[in-house]
Amino acid sequence: MAFSGKYETESQEGYEAFCKLLGIPDDIIEKGRDYKLVTEVVQNGNDFTWTQHYPNNHKVTNKFVIGKECDMETIGGKKFKATVTMDGGKLHTQFPNYTHSTEISGGKLIEISTATTASGPVVLKRVSKKL
Repeated sequence: MAFSGKYETESQEGYEAFCKLLGIPDDIIEKGRDYKLVTEVVQNGNDFTWTQHYPNNHKVTNKFVIGKECDMETIGGKKFKATVTMDGGKLHTQFPNYTHSTEISGGKLIEISTATTASGPVVLKRVSKKL
């Protein structure tokens, strides 16, 4: 499957501004700045299990089926309902405060989170290499 695999952060842009916008405390932002986030994806057709491993052995696992509403959780523990869609090989999800798209390009997992503010968009782009 296209998304299945284990990935580790290689680079990220806009991390601090995006985290501040979401209200993440400065000490947590600092801990995560150089952390190599590991993302594990298991894809079976339209069924996904998506786990992200954060510092201090914290992890968030979301299970979803493309096109069906599901229960999801943010890193901060906020639970919400969302429907993940796929368009042209990209996954799209509407989180409570931002949109998130994910694709595989050049063998890498590319994630882009965009929050819209009065002064314009705040974007976090994370590129992860396959392990």
